[in-house]
Amino acid sequence: MSPRDDELPIISDDEQEISNRNQQRDNELEANSGCRVCDPRSGVHRFIALVFMCLLGFGSYFCFDNPAALQDDFIKELNLNTTKFAWIYAIYSWPNVVLCFIGGYLIDRVFGIRLGTIIYLFILVVGQLLFATGGILNAYWLMILGRFVFGIGAESLAVAQNNYAVLWFKGKELNMVFGLQLSFARVGSTVNFLVMEPIYGIVKQYYTGHTAIGVVLLLAGTTCIMSFICALILGWMDKRAQRILNRNDNVSGEAAQLKDIFTFKSTFWMVSIICVAYYVAIFPFIALSKVFFEKKFNFEPQQANNITSVVYIISAVSSPLFGFIIDKTGRNVCWIFGAICTTIGAHSLLAFTLLNPYIGMVLMGLSYSMLAASLWPLVALIIPEYQLGTAYGICQSVQNLGLATMAIAAGSIVDSSHGDYTYLELFFITWLSVALISTAVIWMYDKKQKGNLNMSPVQRKEYEDARREILENH
Repeated sequence: MSPRDDELPIISDDEQEISNRNQQRDNELEANSGCRVCDPRSGVHRFIALVFMCLLGFGSYFCFDNPAALQDDFIKELNLNTTKFAWIYAIYSWPNVVLCFIGGYLIDRVFGIRLGTIIYLFILVVGQLLFATGGILNAYWLMILGRFVFGIGAESLAVAQNNYAVLWFKGKELNMVFGLQLSFARVGSTVNFLVMEPIYGIVKQYYTGHTAIGVVLLLAGTTCIMSFICALILGWMDKRAQRILNRNDNVSGEAAQLKDIFTFKSTFWMVSIICVAYYVAIFPFIALSKVFFEKKFNFEPQQANNITSVVYIISAVSSPLFGFIIDKTGRNVCWIFGAICTTIGAHSLLAFTLLNPYIGMVLMGLSYSMLAASLWPLVALIIPEYQLGTAYGICQSVQNLGLATMAIAAGSIVDSSHGDYTYLELFFITWLSVALISTAVIWMYDKKQKGNLNMSPVQRKEYEDARREILENH
């Protein structure tokens, strides 16, 4: 005998929709359980996603150092001095003093990580096209505008990459993932230094002067289009994983607000200072190093490019390795301290000795990899996940403020010293000393507060478990 209609449980439309969605999810999980490539729960699927995460920044880093790879040709064909050439790098950084922070905040509150990544890569492509068009037309102002737009997209994209890494890998080889992302980025930079001069030589057979510069930059922009396609694929994978796993990307249920920056811990701000002080001794040096190696060590242009690329080649290989080691050993602050000390040693060798410069550049590449794999994951240990877009945006913004001002200062130092790069090296060593002092402050503060920034993985797990237990009891 069937129950009467009024005895049947009443199911609302929302409950029915949720039930249908859960059933669909269960069916998809069951269907994918035999295929590790398709199953978002599997490590294989996560590492396929990681490949696309890494390729997001390939075009950005390849095109970022296009001017450095062709420094002599830029200065000659576009009639620039060193200061004007340095402005090509400085203008890249200026908009991101503010816009990186805004870009991260927009990811947290407006776009979400998937749409935000696609938008920032589209801006990146537009910027490179403008930059190339400026070269073709010999319009320096248009090239500066192009680099301005390119910078807006590139640095906000880096924030999105960091968010993707934390979303998919927090608690699962995060240091190694940051190392791999850096590795792929440096592959882009390395390929740039190795191929741009030969490509320019081929293009010069068909075009001359500034037109050849523009055409080469246009060809380089195809790497940005490749990265844009990767963003579309990764966005689809992330949306699918969120649906199938019923993933809540904001476990706390809280939303980022601009006023949150006033609650960030002092250790976060010291990390931001290290970002500035360390990276101004790397990127401006690489941008200007081609002529340095030609003058001091009598290298030919392609030889100078090859040695400049050593930093990127070494970091491409060693970044994942250092990330893996740091995942196993922890002690992030110790690794940061060691990285800065060895970078000071590398600059000292290049500035004050005539030793083969490959020694200093290899040392710098190893140090750079060590720092990146140990520094950037610290932000995820200090800041809650729902604020990470904002936090990484602030780090990028502060870093770009330093790069914007220091790139111009570095160019001015070279011009005012009539090409004596010793003063420039002293300038970089001074900034590295600031980074070293900031690291010591983090070390002492974290130890005093009994924090987890310099713990081993076992200690960090015990710390997080105890913290979680206290929160649950309250």
